[in-house]
Amino acid sequence: MLCKSFISSLHCGAQNCAQHSQGGCTSTRAEWENHPALFLSPAGPALAVQGPAVVPQEIDAAGEGSALGSVVWMAAPKHRRTIEVNRCRRRHPTKLIEIKRNIDVCPECGNLKQKHVLCGYCYAKVKEETRLIRKEIYKKEGGPLNAPAVETVVLYEGEKPTEKDEGKRIIERARKRPSWFVQN
Repeated sequence: MLCKSFISSLHCGAQNCAQHSQGGCTSTRAEWENHPALFLSPAGPALAVQGPAVVPQEIDAAGEGSALGSVVWMAAPKHRRTIEVNRCRRRHPTKLIEIKRNIDVCPECGNLKQKHVLCGYCYAKVKEETRLIRKEIYKKEGGPLNAPAVETVVLYEGEKPTEKDEGKRIIERARKRPSWFVQN
């Protein structure tokens, strides 16, 4: 004799039925294996997805969840710092900005600069002049990749090429040479 539902018959086959433990269920293993519900096939092919090798266990609300919750709460501050403590911590002498004592005057332009560092104002002037020279090179040759692999000479207004400049690429600028841009 089989149990009334398919699920209970599976329990009987696994020997976990409540009636089995009390001795009231009379189903046998042979009856369970020949049950008609076991031969039903699914509607069609099913999608197989690779999953984790271990099935994750549900967290019990009373057991493991409370231990996890206590770990999260351990790092939280328990008391607020007073304003005096915060000010002492922020204004500690080791955390203050150090006064720079290595500041000099630039001998070229007169602006302030750090020792052993280029003057920011002079650097900006050189950078702008270099940008204009590169712009002239771009106009003449059509880009940096078309430039020949020879030395370049920059000639300003009123300057003429010398004997040393033969075979070199000559870039002409239509302005007076700056005082800081020395001619080699």
